[in-house]
Amino acid sequence: MEQARWTRARLGRCGPPLDLLTAHFDRHAYASHTHEQFSIGICVGGSEVIDYRGDHLRPGPGSIVVLAPGEMHTGRPAASEGYAYRALYPEPSLLTDGTLGVGLPHFREPLVDDPELATALRRAHTELSAFPDPLETESRLPWLLTALARRHSTARATSDTVPGAAHIAHAVRDRLADDLLEPPSLALLAAEQGLSRYQLLRAFRTTMGIPPYAWLAQHRVHRARGLLESGLKPAEVASLVGFADQAHLTRWFRRVVGVTPAVYRNSVQDGRR
Repeated sequence: MEQARWTRARLGRCGPPLDLLTAHFDRHAYASHTHEQFSIGICVGGSEVIDYRGDHLRPGPGSIVVLAPGEMHTGRPAASEGYAYRALYPEPSLLTDGTLGVGLPHFREPLVDDPELATALRRAHTELSAFPDPLETESRLPWLLTALARRHSTARATSDTVPGAAHIAHAVRDRLADDLLEPPSLALLAAEQGLSRYQLLRAFRTTMGIPPYAWLAQHRVHRARGLLESGLKPAEVASLVGFADQAHLTRWFRRVVGVTPAVYRNSVQDGRR
């Protein structure tokens, strides 16, 4: 069955939007068109033909397709089973943050073979389509898009050394902890430090071992445990610690604690009887 679902994520609480498309087409063929942003797709099933720059691209499962802004292209199934893909449409600046030079990064080969990056992009796309958390979107997608440009475009990479990385990371950690319900955007935090967002992410990941959204999620889970132990219900706790809803809380609680919030609450309450 043909289907297409759009999700509009946001880069930071007040940041710009980023569209995510999840699609499966058996017969649908796109007319020739362009995008104002980059079009970055990950093929997840079947086979497709894309007419682009006078060539016929044939992405298969695991391929990354990078189409530049303003470049005319089409898309259609290459076989009877159709094709399925995930796509995102980032502004060019999201690919240039960790590179040197001006202008758009140029991809000589629009079909990129990078299984590790394709897996990471697909996973981020899937999870953010379900839970488009602004801080998580801003932590994950710019990082992966910068990696795409640094690995596969003609742009030169900036240095990965960030002076004072530990001090920067601890300052960011403290700001996130203080603003648990409405955390500031990474773009704002980076500007306050006189850094690019990529440099901020590099400093935080180098020092803390995880990206900012993951640290904040774990901090929220820690706070949630105390509230659940006090007798509050998971639906009440989710909003009190900054999760979008109970499902969002449950996703992270299971990752960190190993059980759902409801199971944890019940077991703690049972232990006190």
